[in-house]
Amino acid sequence: MSIAEGVEITGEIRPAYKKILTPAAVEFVAKLVRKHRKRRNELLELRKERQAAIDAGKLPKFLPETKDIRNGDWQIAGIPADLQDRRVEITGPVDRKMVINALNAGAKCFMADFEDSASPTWDLMLDGQINLRDAVNRTISYTSPEGKEYKLNKDVAVLIVRPRGWHLDEKHFLVDGEPAPGGIVDFGLYFFHNAANLLKRGSGPYFYLPKMQSHLEARLWNSVFVDAQKALGIPKKTIKVTVLIETLWAAFEMDEILYELRDHIVALNCGRWDYIFSCIKTLNAHGDWMVPDRHTVGMDRHFLDSYSKLLCETTHKRGAFAMGGMAAFIPTKDKAKNEEVFAKVRADKLREVKNGHDGTWVAHPGLVPVAMAVFDEHMPEPNQLAKQFNYKIKAADLLKQPEGAITEGGLRNNINVGIGYVEAWIRGVGCVPLHNLMEDAATAEISRTQVWQWLKYGATMADGRKVTKELVLKILDEEVAAYKAQLGEERFYQGRFAEAAGIMARMSTADKCADFLTLASYDYLD
Repeated sequence: MSIAEGVEITGEIRPAYKKILTPAAVEFVAKLVRKHRKRRNELLELRKERQAAIDAGKLPKFLPETKDIRNGDWQIAGIPADLQDRRVEITGPVDRKMVINALNAGAKCFMADFEDSASPTWDLMLDGQINLRDAVNRTISYTSPEGKEYKLNKDVAVLIVRPRGWHLDEKHFLVDGEPAPGGIVDFGLYFFHNAANLLKRGSGPYFYLPKMQSHLEARLWNSVFVDAQKALGIPKKTIKVTVLIETLWAAFEMDEILYELRDHIVALNCGRWDYIFSCIKTLNAHGDWMVPDRHTVGMDRHFLDSYSKLLCETTHKRGAFAMGGMAAFIPTKDKAKNEEVFAKVRADKLREVKNGHDGTWVAHPGLVPVAMAVFDEHMPEPNQLAKQFNYKIKAADLLKQPEGAITEGGLRNNINVGIGYVEAWIRGVGCVPLHNLMEDAATAEISRTQVWQWLKYGATMADGRKVTKELVLKILDEEVAAYKAQLGEERFYQGRFAEAAGIMARMSTADKCADFLTLASYDYLD
């Protein structure tokens, strides 16, 4: 269906969607796409060129051509009042019940996610826009099939929206015959419908920006923001963003990313799970850089602790906040098990606040008070921006290989999680509880790239056996059978386990490490 000139919407336009896909909103998004899509495509090609250099033997480094920016005396533009205290943030997808529960969870901010914890079906992306519009207007409510009613409390978290990364398209939104970048669609529709109302309510259009690999990509987002504000008559510097440092490339360009977005940025965030995935993927041709069992790689590892400290030092120098990473644990009904979970979360958050972080993430409302207590005790002020650091982090610190064992248990868990997550994702569910952890695309990416890495280089497991293709496929078949036994035949065959297992098998045994699990799986979505 054509709503604006040169724009074709191939997804179903339900009655409720018409208030989101208005001619004016669609034309607004299309103008942003037309102006910035070419540059976005060029930057995706640049990613390939930089990766080819790494594959040929080079290692990431701090850029010599931007040394003056790193050494310069400059600051970001400033941080709004309602973002001054971000000690605990909760994250989750944009479905209606989740939006209400997250805003009510007692966290300072809620990151409503169109990206890693959402499967980008057309309906979820459009329903998400409706849900966020209603949340901004304080009209959102939900009644469960059992009749339970959900509505917003008087005091709720500050809303921050994460659009899709530069690599993802929206195949249902065609501009001049080509799919629009998903991030521009997500950003543009939300900004168009909510920016003015947010300002009237004393807040603003706030965003988290994912998956960037260079300051040039940050510069592109900045250009999008400038054009969007101008088009709607919104004052300059109104948009405020937090950038997730979740690629190895971006870790070497923190100053530069802050500089390019200095009029709009307020913080950097340690997107730890995607960062681990990025390290494996970026260094995929370096067979000596092997990562041990996923559950053993915590933020106490040198390469991750260095990344955290560098982020705290860099942001505070520029007047920006340093946000910590997500605790992916899920509380259980077992009190003893919960105490173990809470102890791990406390230790993780204590490390972050002592490193200099101004806030942190959790994935479940039950962890909000646990994380809050740690930051309340060790950061009594709204933030610790006044603290400056001199950690002296070098490139070698960021590239130090984590040591540890590779086990069959780790291999089996990665395959199990990969199958379970992909099966849910291609059904339209992007956030899945597995083994007392909230798995999203980032954690699933670690699982599948580890299997690929261990198989590619014939890793030796703790029991002396090598990881082989035969072993991987054998375990994959066993884990599919385990899901069938666990769920029962009816649920199993109603699901999409055969397709998920096929995706995992192909990606794990491929000659080259694929860029993104979500790109390989996107065509399976309606």
